[in-house]
Amino acid sequence: MGETAEDAVLREVFEETGVRYEIDHLAVIHENFFNENEGTLKGLNCHEISFYFLMKPRGTKELHSNSTTHGVKEEMHWIPIEDLDQYKAFPSFMKDYLSREHSGIEHIITDERV
Repeated sequence: MGETAEDAVLREVFEETGVRYEIDHLAVIHENFFNENEGTLKGLNCHEISFYFLMKPRGTKELHSNSTTHGVKEEMHWIPIEDLDQYKAFPSFMKDYLSREHSGIEHIITDERV
């Protein structure tokens, strides 16, 4: 709250990676419908809207993460696009998206409700 999507993504990426990036452009607006299976939203129908920006590092691409999840230090690695399907990565359409040329903003809708 209180900051633009662009300001938020620049701040979050720096906090998570320790690398300053610059935004090239907004690339994807993704709407995802799903049923939550855990936590405070368990059993609820959810509608998530995400913005994906194409970005480039300003200077080094060396990652300096101090992030933790539930007290466990996270590890970050660059993954070549062609190897992305070997990992559990979300959103699942991203490898295909990154493998093609694009112009403008793409609006992608997925429905994972069962």
